[in-house]
Amino acid sequence: MEESAAGSRARLGVIALTVLIDLIGFGIVIPILPGYAVRFGAHGFEFGALLGVYSLMQFFASALFGRLSDRIGRRPVLLSTMLLNAGGYLLFAFAGSYRMLFLSRVIAGFAGGNISAAQAYVADSTSPAERSRGMGMIGAAFGIGFVIGPALGGLAAHYIGPAAPGLVAAGLSLANFVSAWTILPESLRAEHRSERRGLGFAAIARGLADPTLRPLMLLWGIFPFAFAGYTAALPLHALALFGWHDKELGLFFAVFGLTGALVQGVLFGRLARRFGERLLVIAGTAGVAIAIGAVPFAHSSLLLYGWTVVLALSQGLVSPGASGLVSVYASPSEQGTTLGAAQALGAFGRCLGPFAIGKSYDALGARAAFLAAAGVMIIVWLVTLGLARTDAEALRRRVDGETSSA
Repeated sequence: MEESAAGSRARLGVIALTVLIDLIGFGIVIPILPGYAVRFGAHGFEFGALLGVYSLMQFFASALFGRLSDRIGRRPVLLSTMLLNAGGYLLFAFAGSYRMLFLSRVIAGFAGGNISAAQAYVADSTSPAERSRGMGMIGAAFGIGFVIGPALGGLAAHYIGPAAPGLVAAGLSLANFVSAWTILPESLRAEHRSERRGLGFAAIARGLADPTLRPLMLLWGIFPFAFAGYTAALPLHALALFGWHDKELGLFFAVFGLTGALVQGVLFGRLARRFGERLLVIAGTAGVAIAIGAVPFAHSSLLLYGWTVVLALSQGLVSPGASGLVSVYASPSEQGTTLGAAQALGAFGRCLGPFAIGKSYDALGARAAFLAAAGVMIIVWLVTLGLARTDAEALRRRVDGETSSA
């Protein structure tokens, strides 16, 4: 029994490492892109494009890999994308022009679509009542990746050189491949495999048509739009207002990621047990909207850090809660497909957000850009009010109550 538990922890650890490396790929460019923008003659729109194209490719790949993992299994999808990730990072390390940098983001974004297969692996390996806690572990990996990615990009570029972040990330991807090849068995049972073919986009339409899934699907599409827009505008705003560069931005996003990781990895499970995922998602979206709207009125570094902590705490409630709720409603043979549809919507939002908010930053300034992102987040909050309580959530609270009274 102990060996089985230890093996389960090792497998979930490999999945967490996979997600962590994906988020390193997303965040590694954030603190160093302003410098690239200057070097390659890019501005706000081009800056947003480098973030946005990653998510555009993730949009296509998430649905594809989710559906594919329901047919052939999670393991082959995860292993192949780990190697693809390594190639994208090597290209990023040696990019000598904006076009090469852009291509590296295309490759990394496509490989990052494996998040749907990774979440499906967790869904295969956990009961419905425990699923949000498993997704909390994935969320913690997101947060830690958001620490390591920007910190690695900012500090390594500052102290070693521009090629260092990509080389280190490529090495991590190869190490992830070796560990996954050694430790990770297939999680999808033969009787749960689906014979459906296609790119997986039909699942988006089915999710939006389902009254229970619709608010979650809308949440997955709109929340990342506003959050990614904030991510694109913040470095430009901090550079202009406070003169922050690679080092300062790397440390700033490290604080954000560490706070989010602590919430998702340590606090979320306890809070979900007491309040339920639905209330946490509602409260989290409200907190994110307030924190983003306050950014242009924070005229000191200390205030900006304070509101960022609020933002990280709030975001840390939304991501694992939303992932857990989506997977609970999916059938065992549709875990990858449904999670892939949700991730595809999220990637589409992350693709459009940097373009839209980056363009508004160029045209209207920082205040308008951040208030626009906050306004979109208020729409998300209104959508979350329509979330239905799940049977698994009610069952978990009832079991917990019986355990407490025993």
